[in-house]
Amino acid sequence: MPKIFFLLTIAFIILISFNSDLNKNGHKIPKPKFKVLALYENGGHHVAYSAAAKLWLNKLAADSNFVIDYIQKPDTITDDFLKQYQLFIQLDYAPYAWGEKAMNAFQKYIEEGRGGWIGFHHATLLGEFDGYPMWNWFHDFMGGIRWKDYIADFAAGTVNVEDKNHPVMKGIPPSFNIEKDEWYTYDKSPRPNVHVIASVDESSYVPARSQKMGDHPVIWSNEKYKARNIYIFMGHAPELFQNKNYATLFTNAIFWAAGK
Repeated sequence: MPKIFFLLTIAFIILISFNSDLNKNGHKIPKPKFKVLALYENGGHHVAYSAAAKLWLNKLAADSNFVIDYIQKPDTITDDFLKQYQLFIQLDYAPYAWGEKAMNAFQKYIEEGRGGWIGFHHATLLGEFDGYPMWNWFHDFMGGIRWKDYIADFAAGTVNVEDKNHPVMKGIPPSFNIEKDEWYTYDKSPRPNVHVIASVDESSYVPARSQKMGDHPVIWSNEKYKARNIYIFMGHAPELFQNKNYATLFTNAIFWAAGK
């Protein structure tokens, strides 16, 4: 009896293990296509955007069969930690207050093309903020720009696509409207140092605003780095996820940057 009980127990464990790979309909669960790490802020006035982004990303991950993990500060970022991820999303997180270990690991991840990167909005808050110095490497990565000003009380604006053939623009019209954002300005245009994919028409601001820089890219990629990378300025309002073109852009960026 003890031997029979032991064999039955082993058989039961094997059966449970097998069934754990099945969904509720009895079909085998496919292996996730890739893993994503998303870094987002745990305070401040972008919390509502981050909350909406998490809901949207979790649904996309479930529907498209990839895994996404979230962290709220870069302290855990190391070379070994990043090895498990094919994509790094900097979801409204500024490029300062990172520890040296995290900065070095992220730099290596990008320079060696260990995975892709998508940065949103706050990723170009470049300068000396909250007592922290400029992260010079990130400054170069973003095209050598420095944050100068922003539209604090928001404006709608028309984004014009410049590279219609870039994969992130698949299914997106030549121009589209963003109903609400802060529209950062910088000390100069990043255009000489990056590949511009889209820019905002400052004359389209509603209501009209004085914070302008002339040539105003808002989506670009720095092709000097081995990693697939794209910066998307728009990323302040949670309502963005109700904008079909924004959702399409975000989706396209994920699969392009992850190499899928």
